[in-house]
Amino acid sequence: MSLKAWIDRLPALPRRAERGLALAAVIGQVVIAVTGAVVRVTSSGLGCPTWPQCAPGSLVPIADPLEGQLHQWIEFGNRMLGGLLGVVGAACVLMALAARPRRRRVVVLAAMMPMGVVAQAVIGGMTVLAGLQWWTVAPHFLASMPLIWLSVLLYRSLDEGDEPLRPTVPRPLLHLQAAQAVVLVLLLIAGTLVTAAGPHSGDRRTPRLDVPVELLAQIHADLLFLFLGMIVALGFGLRITSGSPVLWRRYWLLVAVVLAQGAIGMIQYWTGVPALLVLGHVLGAGLVVAAGANLWTACRDRGPAPRAVTQPATDHAEPAPV
Repeated sequence: MSLKAWIDRLPALPRRAERGLALAAVIGQVVIAVTGAVVRVTSSGLGCPTWPQCAPGSLVPIADPLEGQLHQWIEFGNRMLGGLLGVVGAACVLMALAARPRRRRVVVLAAMMPMGVVAQAVIGGMTVLAGLQWWTVAPHFLASMPLIWLSVLLYRSLDEGDEPLRPTVPRPLLHLQAAQAVVLVLLLIAGTLVTAAGPHSGDRRTPRLDVPVELLAQIHADLLFLFLGMIVALGFGLRITSGSPVLWRRYWLLVAVVLAQGAIGMIQYWTGVPALLVLGHVLGAGLVVAAGANLWTACRDRGPAPRAVTQPATDHAEPAPV
């Protein structure tokens, strides 16, 4: 049987199961970023000192007479979670291929999930082999953010159609959203630089970024205020244009998440960057990206989702008697 024929025979999932699988991808992308932060704040970044093996000659943690296995299991657990996320991503691809009708946009978005996991694994391996240098750790975190965004687009695409994109808000507000996305990228990059200069290196022996934390934190805060100002401006624009209830709900969700993230960041700075708040700040970063993507889809309409098509059964003719 050819690959195309095998794919065509895949059973389509119910719509609820499709949504559940796509939601699992969203949650998984956020959680993997948080567990990466757990590795960092517990100084477990080199718990598995090599890659793809955990220790030379072993794929799994081995006993260490000096440091035990705790750091190994923390790092190894993060790697295993990445493998599980890869399984979820592969399942999303099969779900998209089995859907009737099969939709190109959904297939492309679903394919981004396992591809992203593979890319993250490669970046993670380079990070370990480079000894957790900050310029390798920062891309490892940043790569998770577009994957969160794309997973939200995948989740929302299941309830969208395939018509040409129609804005639900005036085009100037779409341009404002695009500018917001650029500022969000800069905000995330600045956040990684603050972390690179801060106390949580992932390993006690790793050198830090030699730039004053106070300067980097101020730049990070300034970008946050700019981002907040753009959100306020977007709110005034939506007020003038009478946005839909769905759009307003997603807007206020973004506002709430950004305000909570800003509060965590300030408390984190005032209290000396405690580990627990680092985890909360990383979680907040993922939620801000997810909420931003959620609002992004509400400002763009692609028509109703196509109805599921039942695949006709293939008739097998009986051979004629001889």
